[in-house]
Amino acid sequence: MSHPERLGASGGGQVSTIAEPPHMNGNPPLAEFAARHGLKQSAARPPLGAYIRQLWQRRHFIWAFASAKSVAMYTESRLGQLWQVLTPLLNALVYYLIFGLLLGRSGDVSKYIPYLVTGIFFFHFTQRSVTSGAKSVQSSMSLIRALHFPRATLPFSYTIVELQQLFAAMGVLLVIMLGFQEWPTWEWVLIIPILLLQLMFNIGVSLVVARIGAFVPDLSQLLPFILRTWLYFSGIMFSMYTLSSKVPTWAMRLMEANPGSVYVELARRSLMGSYRHDLHKMTAKYAEQCAAGGTTHKQLVKAANACKQHAELISTDHMIWIYAVGWAVVAFAVGFWYFHRAEERYGRG
Repeated sequence: MSHPERLGASGGGQVSTIAEPPHMNGNPPLAEFAARHGLKQSAARPPLGAYIRQLWQRRHFIWAFASAKSVAMYTESRLGQLWQVLTPLLNALVYYLIFGLLLGRSGDVSKYIPYLVTGIFFFHFTQRSVTSGAKSVQSSMSLIRALHFPRATLPFSYTIVELQQLFAAMGVLLVIMLGFQEWPTWEWVLIIPILLLQLMFNIGVSLVVARIGAFVPDLSQLLPFILRTWLYFSGIMFSMYTLSSKVPTWAMRLMEANPGSVYVELARRSLMGSYRHDLHKMTAKYAEQCAAGGTTHKQLVKAANACKQHAELISTDHMIWIYAVGWAVVAFAVGFWYFHRAEERYGRG
């Protein structure tokens, strides 16, 4: 293609020329040149307030994008969307065989199967959200490089996919609850705020791992080991309160505040009247041991400490709610801020 200035010189006519871009050491500066011609940086990070408004404007897209991915996830499987329910159920079956039968943990509570299934379903929601969130940016590079949109819509959408998966599993959980004579009570309504808080927490963690995973692809290889360890320390297959007389107080406090167990514990207390009764029985049992004391001073002190520790952990439902709200708010705020700080870097390289 001929240069426009050459065409003007050879043809003798007046030809419009393309404005020459400024040089790095010339005048005017790049910023002034961009402002004069109305140019904007395509990958600039918008202010936090504007970024939030952009995300809110795309809320319908986030839900539609998540729904499309949820449907497409199992299109090549013969059982299709049934895997949304089968996957957590099969996980629960495996854990029941190992922990319930082989290791004898089914005696921790009076109705172990609904106890276990509730734990698996709700922890699975967090586990899958973190795993998919870590890959959300890296697996969407073609979309990022083709379109301009808030990159946070990707971790949001992937977490909504897992929420929709949980909705499908909740139908099976309801049947299991009724099958074990766990009848609906007003506490069941608490599942709504529990799910909202867990969703906020999951989105916050997903935003953090999404940014890390965008620049460190090896994170997806490490996450399964981290999440599996988290699962075993969250009291999903056993009641952590049975350990209160065997571990130090600070360890029990950490287990109680663990976000992996906080939302699961609230869900169990909300859905299972038998589990609430089990907790009262545990408290009464330790109260008897505390009253009985022992024959030596050491036994008296040990029994008193165990009674006090166990009673405090079981009877204070409000502390678990405080943990749930705290984790949700902190994780969401920190995750959103952390992800937004690298907005202009996603898709480069």
